[in-house]
Amino acid sequence: MGENLGYVSAIRSVATSCPDRQALRYEGRSLSWDDLCDRAARIAAGLRALGVHDGDRVAILSANSDLYMILYLAVPWAGGVLTPLNARWSVAENAFAIDDCQPAVILVSAGLLDSNADLFASRKAGPKWVALDDVSREGWLTLSFLLAHEPIDDSGRAGNDLFGIFYTGGTTGRSKGVMVSHAGIISNCMMMRDLGICRVGCRMLIVAPLFHMAAAAALTMTMLAGGTAVMVRVFDAARVLETIAGESVTEALLVPTMIQMLLDAPGFDAANLSALGVIMYGASPMPEVTLDRIMTAAPHIDFFQAYGMTELSCTATVLTPEYHRGGHREAGRHRGAGQAIPTAELMIADADGGPVPAGEIGEILVRGAGVMIGYWNQPELTADALRGGWMHTGDCGRLDAQGILYVVDRVKDMIVSGGENVYSAEVENAIALHPGVAQCAVIGVPDPQWGERVHAVVMPRPGNDMTAETIAQHCRTLIADYKCPRSVEFRSALPLSPAGKILKAELRAPFWKGHARNVA
Repeated sequence: MGENLGYVSAIRSVATSCPDRQALRYEGRSLSWDDLCDRAARIAAGLRALGVHDGDRVAILSANSDLYMILYLAVPWAGGVLTPLNARWSVAENAFAIDDCQPAVILVSAGLLDSNADLFASRKAGPKWVALDDVSREGWLTLSFLLAHEPIDDSGRAGNDLFGIFYTGGTTGRSKGVMVSHAGIISNCMMMRDLGICRVGCRMLIVAPLFHMAAAAALTMTMLAGGTAVMVRVFDAARVLETIAGESVTEALLVPTMIQMLLDAPGFDAANLSALGVIMYGASPMPEVTLDRIMTAAPHIDFFQAYGMTELSCTATVLTPEYHRGGHREAGRHRGAGQAIPTAELMIADADGGPVPAGEIGEILVRGAGVMIGYWNQPELTADALRGGWMHTGDCGRLDAQGILYVVDRVKDMIVSGGENVYSAEVENAIALHPGVAQCAVIGVPDPQWGERVHAVVMPRPGNDMTAETIAQHCRTLIADYKCPRSVEFRSALPLSPAGKILKAELRAPFWKGHARNVA
């Protein structure tokens, strides 16, 4: 399904059935589907006038906005390859991405011009630069230039044509430009829509940054449902709660840390969530305490967990609402990541790439329409990641008899302590069950006796006075002693990525400085 459709043609086929319906809402502004398509076609014509040909990269440096949504349609409409730049990266990190993908045009929101002046000054001889406002600047074009053109027809790119390059990583080593096809993102998002995550005419909250694949998928699902994207520039708990209530949001993509922050917001009122019918979550494990709190506060909401990665056009499995309740909940299936969506096939593999028996832990491999084309300009890395025709995710997991995937840990996050394998996610889940814990992360740190020891970094809830022994005693009631933290530190906040993931590399760095991480 969707293998021969292009991004633009798939969305336009929906938009023609609801031309007057709201396509987006942003800071009090609205745009109908008819107007959104008209603006996208005009911007596409402007990009063509700037020399964008089929397959040329068009980079975007912007925070979330209504214009960003239009660009998601306009760039492929022009035949360009959508290349979002991370608005929270340093100049050096985005300079690498620009030099790597060599965009024909770079579109920059006004709010990011000053903070990236060094980036622009050193690269003016290459791509054409467009400021997404109408202020005159030397050497820059404006949004009005793009919109002044007459609408053009869709370029017609589809199937395995390159839709976008999404840069991932960058905190250590070289960033990877993940190449996503038109068929990959459209087919996966159609399947997720059809599972009930986005209903026809939905009002989807888009607060995760659109330079991330998860937000791109949520936006695409919304468009494929003929819904309204309710855009929020950046996450702020109080503002998000107001937006959900004021805009009658019916669906939302929220990472677990965002859900926790909403629940902990001063004056939290569950009545603000009364219109909300669906929450899709993912990107990191959902602490059981957080899931219990949100389900108690808003029992009417259906929860969908999505597991995937940028290299999978976002999603491989979905845990549907029934697995969060009743007998499935009692059996612990709410801790799973769900079953494979119809466009994905899973295998749990051993170190040689062969399947392991049901219930055993191995690396999660995925193949199907959503798997990336490869990494831009990195053929060796591509060949390794896609060896044998499967995407090697780097995650450890197991499948139960019902085909439900349980993600155990990242392969690199497995801790080898005294010869025993300890999965940090299992320890984190145990710690998170303590009512005084707001957030936690578990890492392996060097230890002269054990090679590595289990180290917990804990953010307590306000007013909770706990000790390392409190955490250790709590864990001993839930997991084997050798898995329990040998050391604990407490912090008022944990470092988070823009997608809400805890940055474990940042937590590990001080411990492993000067060490070679080679533990038997």
